Amino acid sequence: MKIPIVELSDCIKCGVCVEICPEVFRLNGAGFIDVIELSSYPEIEVNEAIKYCPVDCIYWEE
Repeated sequence: MKIPIVELSDCIKCGVCVEICPEVFRLNGAGFIDVIELSSYPEIEVNEAIKYCPVDCIYWEE
């Protein structure tokens, strides 16, 4: 299964991924982006988040 990963060291916490795909990405209490644990991830929506991330810190991992 492919899992979306956010490289937190590169993330600028702009929230674009959360706006595009809130069912997968959320801002946690510490102010960082979390990937919500799901049994499968909506590929089209995650790919949109990857596409619009201004620092390209989101990617798929097998």
